[in-house]
Order: sequence, then C-alpha cells, then structure tokens
Amino acid sequence: MTITPVDFASLLCSRLCHDLLSPVGALNNGLELLAEEHDPEMRARCMELLNESARASANKLKFFRLAFGAAGGFGETVDTREARAAIEGLFGEQSRILIGWMVDEPSLPKPAIKVLLNLALIAGDALVRGGQLDVGAEINGTNVEIVVRAEGPRLLLDPELRTTLTGDLGEAAVTPRGAAAYLVHALVSDSDGTVRISASDAPVLLFGATIRSG
Repeated sequence: MTITPVDFASLLCSRLCHDLLSPVGALNNGLELLAEEHDPEMRARCMELLNESARASANKLKFFRLAFGAAGGFGETVDTREARAAIEGLFGEQSRILIGWMVDEPSLPKPAIKVLLNLALIAGDALVRGGQLDVGAEINGTNVEIVVRAEGPRLLLDPELRTTLTGDLGEAAVTPRGAAAYLVHALVSDSDGTVRISASDAPVLLFGATIRSG
C-alpha cells in the first residue's frame, strides 16, 4: 500500500476542505442572514451562530496544522500541552464527547504527536453518538507507546480505515477519508513500529501504536 507524495497531499487537501466546508458554510449563511435581519433578538442569535462557526473553524485549523502540518516549532519534539489543546478544541466543546487525557510526558517526538492526534481524530469520528475519548502516551525505553480508546453508545469505524491503519488495503485506493489512517500507517512503518486495533465486534474501540522515541 503506497501512494505518491503528490497524491497524498491531494488526499489531505480534500480531507481539509471536507471538514472545513460545514463551519465555513455556516459562517457565510450567518452573514447573509445578518445582512437581511433587523430584529434585535434574531441579530443577536445570528451573532452567536457566527461566533460558534468561527470558533469551530479556528479549532479545526489548529488541529489539522498540528496533526498534518509542520506546527510545533522547529525542534524535534512538541509540547504535549499543544496536542491536548488541539484535541480538546476539536472535540471538547462538543458536549457529546468527553476527553480523558493520560499523557504525563512534557513533550514527545513530532511523529509520535502526529500519530497520537490522527488516532484521536479517527476514534473521535467513530463516536457517532458521542461518548468517552481517552488518549494516553508514554516513553518506554527507545519507543513511545500510544493508546487511544473510544467508548460510546454507537461505535462506527469505517472498514477502509481499519485496513489502511494496518496496511492491509491491498491494491484498493486510499480515499480522502482514509488520509489520517494512511499518515498513521506511514509514520509507524517508517519507524519500524506497529499499529494494533481492537476487534470489530469489541464493545470499545482501542488503538495501540508503537513508534521510536528518537
């Protein structure tokens, strides 16, 4: 399962556009309503919706910049508080998802941070009706051990994501939906690490990943 860097960049761009379309579209609709609305209460409600959409857009951009891009400074490691803020910004304001943070390390290598964030993204998306999202990581010798756990009333992990994470996609094409999973697979493979996933019929969704710490 390999794709060219250009194709992967296209997949990431498609994923970003898809996820930003909703909040940016809501901003546009809110501005149109605000221009036509004269009732003070309705204008106040429009402003609330605009603020919510702007905050959601900003949170998504901050998360994707760290998960997909080159954010985190010029060093080899990233402050884990940045990763926590990114996850809480993306999911924490949604009352339907509760975040559990179990990372005591003050910093982690950039590849490990990207694996952690992208696994959290996949697990959070699988919580269709909300639930609990727990994220943990620790340095164990020369490796970073990452665990992401999702539990909720309905868990839905796309089979494509499962096979992409484990590298079992075969000749099938990676879609924009699988961009995060492919990035995890590529980073872990480059580090001679492993990705583990709970069984499809398990009551919780559990991801485990091992990646070199240096």
